[in-house]
Amino acid sequence: METVRKLGSEKPVVIFSKSNCCISHAIKILISSFGANPTVYELDQLPKGREVENALLTLGCNPSVPAVFIGKIFVGGSNEVMSLNVKGKLKPLLIEANAIWM
Repeated sequence: METVRKLGSEKPVVIFSKSNCCISHAIKILISSFGANPTVYELDQLPKGREVENALLTLGCNPSVPAVFIGKIFVGGSNEVMSLNVKGKLKPLLIEANAIWM
């Protein structure tokens, strides 16, 4: 769990993903469309990816990917990110985290 929190707080936007997950891909594209450059950890390509995935499940991210941290805060999975976007709250959150500049 500590590893996930540490990795999640290293950059303005961190996405835990799997390289074969289409929903993770959509979230990466959405966040990038605002001009953000997220740090992406592909769990299926990390040596300890299974441990990280279990920690994400413990955090409450079910399914485990995508899991998104913005501004060192765990935002959630695809439903939470899409909901923030629909409500017009994703862009301000990215600005506040210094992931994008306006």
